[in-house]
This record gives sequence, structure tokens and C-alpha cells, in this order.
Amino acid sequence: MQLAFTVMIVLAVFELLLYMPWGWRASRMVSRLLVVLVPLAGIWLGVVSPSLMAGALLVLSLYRSVNLLRVAKGRIQADYLYNSARSASAWLIAGQVAIWLTSFAKSLSLHGWLYLLSGGQIIAAAVLLTSTLRQVRTTKPQQFKAHLTDAELPTLTVLIPARNETIDLDACLKSLVASNYPKLEIMVLDDSSQDKRTPEIIRAFAQAGVRFVPGSSPPSHWLAKNYAYQQLAATANGELLLFCGVDARFEPNSLRAMVQTLLLKHKTMVCVMPQNLLPDGAGLKSLLLQPVRYAWELCLPRRLLERPPVLSTCWLISAEALRSAGSFEAVSRKIIPESYLARQCAKAGDGYSFLRAGGDLQLTSQKSFAEQRSTAVRTRYPQLHKRPELVAAVSLAELSVLIWPLCALIAAYLIHAWALALLAVTGYLLIGSVYAIIVNLTYRKFLARGFWLLPWAAVYDLWILSYSMWQYEFGIVSWKGRNINGPIMRLRQPASSSV
Repeated sequence: MQLAFTVMIVLAVFELLLYMPWGWRASRMVSRLLVVLVPLAGIWLGVVSPSLMAGALLVLSLYRSVNLLRVAKGRIQADYLYNSARSASAWLIAGQVAIWLTSFAKSLSLHGWLYLLSGGQIIAAAVLLTSTLRQVRTTKPQQFKAHLTDAELPTLTVLIPARNETIDLDACLKSLVASNYPKLEIMVLDDSSQDKRTPEIIRAFAQAGVRFVPGSSPPSHWLAKNYAYQQLAATANGELLLFCGVDARFEPNSLRAMVQTLLLKHKTMVCVMPQNLLPDGAGLKSLLLQPVRYAWELCLPRRLLERPPVLSTCWLISAEALRSAGSFEAVSRKIIPESYLARQCAKAGDGYSFLRAGGDLQLTSQKSFAEQRSTAVRTRYPQLHKRPELVAAVSLAELSVLIWPLCALIAAYLIHAWALALLAVTGYLLIGSVYAIIVNLTYRKFLARGFWLLPWAAVYDLWILSYSMWQYEFGIVSWKGRNINGPIMRLRQPASSSV
């Protein structure tokens, strides 16, 4: 075991030496070798000394290997890659050192470590459950006694970017033109659709007041969706701007309720979590994906993190607040621009609110499982700032909080530690309750399957997160037929002479 540790330390030293100023050519040559040797050293340690510590070291070694492969491939601009890869290497190696140092804590036996980890999991699960219940309470739509008259309501523009759309766009626009909002402007941008159906659908609603906006191709440093938002915002006339996707469905009173909520709560931006409809034929798959996406927004103590929850389905902001935040030029590369805008509004006099649809504020959404999966792959890695060390940390945290109770229960059975079994069951019930609540909030009905689907949902989320990282670093991530790797990952532009 000592020899394996020594080899890992030597490899870590060589990895850190990659970032010394002697040129990237040598760095890439060494990194290609380390890509293979680093995980092999982790596997060797696991073979000679199988333990939880060795498993954790191996997981971090695999993420180090992914980071080294980024250096070897050199797909990203050199200056950005240097800073990003150096930071990832430092954090991942520091994590391994911290895990290695715990091996010197000889005062605790194996039983002691099992009890300690189970106790820590219960604490983490209790924090998540408390945070979730608080979000359930604070995001409930309010019923106001006061109602604004038509004259008191500001002008509102609904802005929809559309590319290669069909049935969903038609259904969304039908729900919007049926609105009873008195000062309404609806604008749809055709984002260079590859077929004629999208502009035909938009123009079919011209008599109902829907404005057609021809879009232009985005500059290389812009995400196409953000550039579409920018073009729409630049031509909008409303004092309030509502951005939504084509999967959103509104009731006649929805827009009025949303605007009244924003004004009566004295906010400058609100984001609405829709009532989701289970996709046809999706079965259990949607219970493994969409609720997890909402869990990341609703379960974490985001007030402490100063990262308010957001969703892209439907959000409303004042035109003045958008301009003050720098409009979409400030987030041209950001995969979820709403998160930046929400933080800016929250800092400016607590001007942001996240709400769940319900009561007068009705909003529904239905996405196919393929669309849900595509959205998850597109957003997960950028949400973690495109840093492999954060992916590793989140993966270990998910395994510790969501999967550990089952591991502890198996260990308790093998060593006949019934007190440990009680801790494991308690931990699982706590974290299972969190997931059951989120499933209920997602589809508006209690699904007991949320309890026993939790481990599968956790494993699937880990796979989605790792797959998202891999695709951004080494593959292609598409949105509406466009490769979005370039602006997000700052990939090198091909030489003008290349084909």
C-alpha cells in the first residue's frame, strides 16, 4: 500500500509540473502518459488495499484523468484551458490529499467510521429536508385581496425564441392569444429555422396580434438562444418582458396573475415553476430526470449560497431591471442567463421571487423524455462552471447523501450492527422524503415510487452529469440543431485555411 501511495504522490507532482511555464507542447506529451497512469495507480491502490478511502481516491483519479485528457486534446483556447485545468488539478489533488490524511485517524475502528458517516448523512438529509420544506412554503403562490385594474397594469411583451418548432409552438401561441391581459404584445423570433413550418406557424397568428421577428445568426461568442433573447428584447415595447419556451401553456388569467404578483410583492423579476404533465409513454424514466432537475433548485439552502432558484420555462422581468443588469450582453455565453439576472435582481432590494404555479397563476409544461434529457445534458456541466473538480465533488456528495444509507444497511446486516441499521433506515427515510416531495411538486400528485426510485435517480443523475462533462470537453452538445460547445467552452477557432 505504501508503494501505491508513493506512486500516486509522484504522479501528482508530475501533474502539477505540467503547469510550469515551459510550453504546452511538452505538457501535452506528458499529459497523454498521465491520462493512463493516474487511474491505473488508483486501481492498483484499490486492489492492494480495498477500502472506502481507496474507492474515493479512485473516483478522484478518474476525474483527474478526464482533466488531463482536456490538456492532451487541446480543444480549448490555450489561456482559458491553462487556468481551468490548473485549477481542476489543484482541487482534485487536494481532495485526494485530504482523503489520504484521514487514513491516519487510527482512533476510529471500522464500526466507528460507519456510525460517523451514517450520522453525517442523517445531518445532511435533515438539512436538505428542512430547506425543501421551506421552499415549498415560500414558493407557494399568494392570493392577494387587492387586484389591479386594467388601467393600473403596465404594458407586457411576451417574447418567444423559436427554431424548428411545430406542434408545441402552435399550442403555446393558442394559449397566449386567449389571454385576458389588456396591454399585451406577443413577439416570436424565428431563429434561422431549417424548415418553413416555424415561420408559417408564427404568421398564422398575425391576425391575433402576434408579431413575427426574423432572427439573424449569432456572433461566435454568443449562444444562439441568448442572442435570440437579445434581439427580442431590443424590439420589445413592453414595460415588463416575459420570456418563455414553446413548452409553456397558459390559462386566460395567467399573465394577469403573474404581473399582479410581481407588482404587489414589489419585485422586479419572478420565475414560475410550471405544473408538469407526464410525457406520453415515458413511464418511470421521467421520474428519474425532471424531478432531479427541480431538486437542484428547490432542495439546496440557496439563500445561504446567494444563488436563488431559477427555471427557463417562464420568467418575467421589468425592462428597466434587464437594462440595469447589462441585458443579455452580460450573459452572452451563459447557458442559463436567468440565474445571473435573478442574482442581480435579488441583490437590488430583494427584487426576485421564485414561485410555483397554482391558484390564479396557472402554468403547465410538457416535454418529451428526449427533450428533458437533452436539456439536462446541455445545462448540467455549465451549472458547475465547467470544472471537473466540482463534478467530482458533487458526485461524491450525491453518493454520500443519497446512496450511503443503502451501503450502511448492507454493512449493518453483515456485521450484525442493528443500531447502525436503524441509522441507515432513518437516513434513507429522510432523504427519500425529500425526493418524494420533489416528485409531488413536479407532477402535482403523490407518487410513493419517489421513495424507492431515489437510488436509481441518483445514479442516473450522476451519469447525466458525467456524460454532460464528457460531451462538452470532448464531444458535441447540440441545441435545436446547433453545436453550442464553441461559445460555452471557448474552443479554438479553426484556421482560415482549414476545411
